[in-house]
Amino acid sequence: MTPHQQPPRTAPPHAAPPRVLLVEDDPISRSFLAAALAAVPAEVDAADSVAAAVALASSQDYALWMIDARLPDGSGSELLARLREKHPHTPALAHTAAHESTILDALLAAGFGEALVKPMPAATVQAAVRRLLGLSGGPARIDAVADDGPLPLWDYEAAARALNGNRTHVDTLRGLFAQELPKSLQAITDASARGDSDAMRADLHRLRASCGFVGALRLGSAVEALHREPASAGLREAFVQAARETMDSL
Repeated sequence: MTPHQQPPRTAPPHAAPPRVLLVEDDPISRSFLAAALAAVPAEVDAADSVAAAVALASSQDYALWMIDARLPDGSGSELLARLREKHPHTPALAHTAAHESTILDALLAAGFGEALVKPMPAATVQAAVRRLLGLSGGPARIDAVADDGPLPLWDYEAAARALNGNRTHVDTLRGLFAQELPKSLQAITDASARGDSDAMRADLHRLRASCGFVGALRLGSAVEALHREPASAGLREAFVQAARETMDSL
C-alpha cells in the first residue's frame, strides 16, 4: 500500500462494465483518462466542472467517481462532499497534477480512496480503478524518468508507454494539445501581465499534466519551474520560449 492509498472497498462483481463519472476540465487529461478507463473496461461519463458533475450524478448512479482535485468552479473535495450527500458509499478516486504530500494526504482525508498524480501511465489508472471496485488487478506502478542532460522537446516513446503502446491515442492527444496550447500560452501570459499569480498557477497546473500525457518534456519542465516561482521573469521567458518551440514542432 502506498502512502497515498486507503484500504480498498470490496464490491460485488459487475455483470456489465461499471459506469464511471470522470470529472476533469482539461481536454487533454480528460481524453487520456477516458481512454484509460474504457480499457478497464468501464463505461465513462465525462464532466468538466462541479456543476456538470452534480447534474450527471443526480440522474445516474455510478460505480466510481474519478475527480480532479482542482476544478474551475470548486475543488474536488467540495464536489465529493456534495456527491456523498446522496451516495455515501460510492468509491472515489482523485487525480491531481500536484506532487505535495500535504495535498495528497488532504484528498485522502476528504474521503477519496486513492489520489493519483498526473501524468501517470494508463496502467496505473486502471489498477487503481480495479482496486477501488474490488476487481482483479495488479498493484499500481508509477514510472519516473530521470534525465540529467538537456531535455528534448518530445519523448514520444514515454507518451506511447503511458498509453500501453497505443500510438493512435498518442497522436489524438497530440492533436488536442496542438489546439489547446496557444490558448494556454495566451492565458498564462495575460495572467502574468496582470500580476495574477493565482490564475497563472491554475493554468500552469492544468498544462503540466497535459505536457506529461503527450510527452512534451521541455515544455513540461519549464511549466513546473514557473509554477514554483510565477514571479520569476527568467523562468517566464524560458516558459514562453519552450511553448513557442513546442508549437513550432507540432
